[in-house]
Amino acid sequence: MQDSEPLAFTHDFPPVRTVLRPGAALTATPEEARRLGLRRLLVLCGARGADTARAVADALGERCAGVHAEARMHVPVEVADRAVAAVRAAGADGCVAVGGGSSIGLGKAVALRTGLPLIAVPSTYSGSEMTAVWGLTEHGAKRTGRDPVVQPRSVVYDPDLTLSLPVPLSLTSGVNAIAHAVEALWAPDASPLTALTAEEGIRVMARALPAVAAEPGSLPARSQALHGAWLCGLSLGAATMGLHHKLCHVLGGSYGLPHAETHTLVLPHVLAHNAPAAPEAVAAIARALDTDDAPRALWELPRAPGVPRSLAELGLAEADLARAADQVTREVPENPRTVTADGVLRILRGAYEGAAPMP
Repeated sequence: MQDSEPLAFTHDFPPVRTVLRPGAALTATPEEARRLGLRRLLVLCGARGADTARAVADALGERCAGVHAEARMHVPVEVADRAVAAVRAAGADGCVAVGGGSSIGLGKAVALRTGLPLIAVPSTYSGSEMTAVWGLTEHGAKRTGRDPVVQPRSVVYDPDLTLSLPVPLSLTSGVNAIAHAVEALWAPDASPLTALTAEEGIRVMARALPAVAAEPGSLPARSQALHGAWLCGLSLGAATMGLHHKLCHVLGGSYGLPHAETHTLVLPHVLAHNAPAAPEAVAAIARALDTDDAPRALWELPRAPGVPRSLAELGLAEADLARAADQVTREVPENPRTVTADGVLRILRGAYEGAAPMP
């Protein structure tokens, strides 16, 4: 049977060199610096990952211009300002971001302001290092954009860095990556390659996360989770973010909710909401999850001790639901289903209560 419409798409993705192997943080990072011709790299990280970042700095040797350990969640603009000043004071010709989304986000903000090349060494599974998307929070609002200058020139995946990542954060970080792939599947600028990459990314991550939860010290399971993060990030790197990411950016930037946990709680409800308008995307997600109820499967996947069950548990007040819905609908994001305040409020209420997603 032939499709009723001729195939038409555009696919654009900047080249990124990716290395995945145990021990790569200390061996491949200096190799990538040499390959890129970088001689004075400032290492960016957060307070929690400072020890790992210093080990990477030591491995860089004379190519390291120092360690700047001030990364914070959602990249407040004043934090980005200080990092840019530190880069300039050090005379750096590039940066290495070591850690989770906060560190990678700070590295992107510096690249956006300075044009300097970035090497990313992720220690979580979000996959954001594979996108050209940046985000900054100012005056309680998070704004995002897309610019090829923030795309890391090299991404170094080292499963050794994730062995100590707590199981709850491993699960929510992995679902954050799955959220990238889900939105890529229904994005208006998706392509056949995007669809293949997104579906496979969901499949790999959904198999890896239970293995990580069962045996957190398993290097093969951790490697597979990074493989999934890479695929999920690649898929969104070539597609437009939609309603789900807009919701999470508002909840994070305006209400201070943690990034990965928020993605985890909101995603099943967005999927259930959009399902009637995105049947092909939902079918791909269901295949990847090996289920006939994709929203329910995504709701159940990260349910483990220590993983938050509701936005209320994260600290969102019930009185904030209507205000957050209004913020989201003020600037309507791309979405397969028409975005309305009532629809967004239903999504938020479901995630706030921690209920199973309803169609």
